[in-house]
Amino acid sequence: EPKAVRLTSKLLTEYKQQIKDLKLIPAGGGAFELSVNGELLYSKLKTGQFPDEQAMLEAVGKRLK
Repeated sequence: EPKAVRLTSKLLTEYKQQIKDLKLIPAGGGAFELSVNGELLYSKLKTGQFPDEQAMLEAVGKRLK
């Protein structure tokens, strides 16, 4: 299971009542960006590595409250 799919599944499980819209946009070149309400939380293009899943879950949770 790809990391992006696993993280998406965890986000939907954790915050299913709070997430109103979720978009996965397939792209090439190792792109992975996570935004909440237009705020960029993480960009693999900038860091060169996939984010820590727990840190992303917490970051999304903070913005959904």
